[in-house]
Amino acid sequence: MKVAITHDWLVNYGGGERVLQQLLVMYPDADIYTLVYDKKKMAGFFPPEKVHVSRLQRLPMATRLYTKMLSLMPGAWEEFDLTGYDLVLSSSSSCAKGVITRPDTPHVAYIHSPMRYAWDLYFDYYARSGFLTRLFMKRWIPALRQWDYVSSQRPDCLVANSAYIARRIQKFWGRDAVVVNPPVNTASLTPDGLPHEGFYLAFSRMVAYKRLDMAIEACGRTGRKLVVVGSGGQEKELRKLASSFPGADISFTGRISDDAVRSYLQRCRALLFCAQEDFGIIPVEAQACGRPVIAYGSGGVLETVVDGKTGVFFDRQDADSLIDALGRFEKLEAEGAFDSAAIASHAASFSEDRFRSQMAAVIEKTVADVKNAGGTR
Repeated sequence: MKVAITHDWLVNYGGGERVLQQLLVMYPDADIYTLVYDKKKMAGFFPPEKVHVSRLQRLPMATRLYTKMLSLMPGAWEEFDLTGYDLVLSSSSSCAKGVITRPDTPHVAYIHSPMRYAWDLYFDYYARSGFLTRLFMKRWIPALRQWDYVSSQRPDCLVANSAYIARRIQKFWGRDAVVVNPPVNTASLTPDGLPHEGFYLAFSRMVAYKRLDMAIEACGRTGRKLVVVGSGGQEKELRKLASSFPGADISFTGRISDDAVRSYLQRCRALLFCAQEDFGIIPVEAQACGRPVIAYGSGGVLETVVDGKTGVFFDRQDADSLIDALGRFEKLEAEGAFDSAAIASHAASFSEDRFRSQMAAVIEKTVADVKNAGGTR
């Protein structure tokens, strides 16, 4: 069986690329189609001989400026000729689902999220954009929404990475979706069997919506020890915020190796997770290491953290709400509510093996449905 896998872009390694890797484990001979490909960063994960790029790759600095090419993306995806494939799989948070396939070619699209900037987060992106970007958003986004809806009807089956995303798919595209949570490498993340070392951990890219400022403010105001792992455009601003709390024990590691991240996850008292995420892999990784999660109770984290058993939730995205949750967590911790082995066992249900097994069942059913509908060649 000849298989094509479409993926929005290959410029950095993240959660979407983990999904792509697992699809390639399932179909090692598959071809990859993507808008732009940064060979320097991604060749170690996805070798060039597997990757087919769009015409946008030829534009100057395409792998850096691809997000500015939004109006060109639909056309670029529709130019890919996939008529020679027996199965098409998409990994999409933007336009990759919009490829055109033969009527008799099963197409399963794994949806990380409908376009955030076109739908529910449009006004947030608009408010944070400059004058020129706002001008283009007003001009292009309405047409992009129409294309996004039309192209969402093309796949034979939509797979959402969480029930939260399935609800967004239903609201914006009017389609049902099967839920298959993304793969987490729980096999390499295990408890170390030692007591925690007393510090709280915040780990993510340093961008505004991750709300690392909340973790810093909450720990700074209450004198709790915090380690912040990661890097990004907000780093200078976040370091300045931390310095505004004299005597606070807040440290920054910058970008560190996977082994160092695992060590911090194993040794922390709990992970502080303040973002609203579509799924949220980092909270699962922390739990795989046996550590609880203190999380903003919205989005995909509601499906991965068990309140009072593997962590606690807070209900507002502000430091006061997080401080209240820290107090509740510490009370439950003193009562022995959080068992490291039980937390890790819960996280194991999000393994890579589980992902492949569930996706194989969805793909098998979709292929059979297309065949039964008269779509055989």
